[in-house]
Amino acid sequence: MSAIVLAQEAVNLNKGLAAIGYGLAAIGPGIGVGLIFSSVISGTARQPEARGVLLSLAWTTFAIVEVLALLGFVVYFLATGA
Repeated sequence: MSAIVLAQEAVNLNKGLAAIGYGLAAIGPGIGVGLIFSSVISGTARQPEARGVLLSLAWTTFAIVEVLALLGFVVYFLATGA
């Protein structure tokens, strides 16, 4: 009887591990967004006339990085079975 209870608890552990995994996966895009915009600020300070080009590149790469975070969110829901 105790083996059945342990097996059921192991299934419930999956949701907690998926939440921890998504939390760790969200660190990468957070760091990436910080690096993107810090580079834009630095580049604009060095060459102010390139501000428009730098900002357009920044928003494009920001969108790509955020897609990775959303992909991790989808994988979280797939792992939990919700």
